Amino acid sequence: MENEKLYKIGELAKLADVSSRTIDYYTKLNLIEPEKRSDTNYRLYSDETLNRLKRIETMKNEKYTLEEIKANLQQWSKVSPDDTVRDKLTSIQLHLEQLMKEAKELGPIIQQLKPNQLKKLYRILTQPTAACIEALIVLLGKNPFS
Repeated sequence: MENEKLYKIGELAKLADVSSRTIDYYTKLNLIEPEKRSDTNYRLYSDETLNRLKRIETMKNEKYTLEEIKANLQQWSKVSPDDTVRDKLTSIQLHLEQLMKEAKELGPIIQQLKPNQLKKLYRILTQPTAACIEALIVLLGKNPFS
């Protein structure tokens, strides 16, 4: 940790492609926090904060509210202290929510399918869906098979 690069607010803003005011606002909301303060009382932020800031911006672009983002970040922090795992879980969550939106849009089309078409669709989707669910269960440490 001693050799870790720390960024002043302006440097962090530039790297994350957000304004310094945004960083101030996120800090006030406890979405991010400085790693420490410099001898001259500047807030210093770590690479972990940069990654968290990028996750926040990704979720904002996906139309999450700041309250939802805060809740999600707290939830993933409870799952794992590892930033890479939290990044991946956030990515998976965003992807799943996009799939749910698309599935809702497909609802009316699916209702018009014939029974044999529905069976074929069911066969195509069941195995990959089950595999994804099993992978998430294992990833979250809730493996029912162990």
